[in-house]
Amino acid sequence: MDRRVLLKLSGEVLGGEDGVGLDAASVDRVVTEMVAALAQGVEIGVVVGGGNFLRGAATQHIERVTADQMGMLATVMNALALGAAFHARGVDALVLSAIPAGQLAEPYGAWKARSALDAGRPVILAGGTGNPLFTTDTCASLRAIEIQAGLLLKGTKVDGVYTSDPKTDPTAKRLDQLTFTQALDQGIEVMDRSAFSMCRDHSMRIRVFDMTQPGNIQRALIQQDLGSEVTKGD
Repeated sequence: MDRRVLLKLSGEVLGGEDGVGLDAASVDRVVTEMVAALAQGVEIGVVVGGGNFLRGAATQHIERVTADQMGMLATVMNALALGAAFHARGVDALVLSAIPAGQLAEPYGAWKARSALDAGRPVILAGGTGNPLFTTDTCASLRAIEIQAGLLLKGTKVDGVYTSDPKTDPTAKRLDQLTFTQALDQGIEVMDRSAFSMCRDHSMRIRVFDMTQPGNIQRALIQQDLGSEVTKGD
């Protein structure tokens, strides 16, 4: 088992059935599963999106750079919610932000994140990369490499990587294993091309799993065999 893992969550998982705002039960479920994995020796870094507060479709009248900056602020709100839930359970989580957040969160630094993880503290990484035009998937790939994680976990609403969208294509087949080259050549959209390319170039394994099923976040963190794995291959 890789001791250090970077977990990428969508903001929608914190918003309950509607995927909007913060749902207390959903936040509690996510953090409870992470705390259980911590107790089993996993070192956890978390990158969370902001889609429960701000969706791309809602910002079509706003130019891209400003919309992305708004999205980065949304990730800070989610990170603070997760941090508060950890603290409520007596777990000293550290929230680091790539954008200035004043008294809300400490500035991000890779060495600071690694030091906290070494001490057994979960680290919540907010603010994306700190720059517009980069997705939180690309941020997760970058942070996984920076904190020297052994595995990047990508939580989704489906149970792995499929040849096409299983919600619209009944012939879609799940791929338990694939390489980054296959993912890029086949146009797999579970993560963006920049994220796949960065992980390929740094041999960072990705496991894609269904985060909506109770218990799956803990199972993924302790690296039970679920979902699909993307690797560099031979």
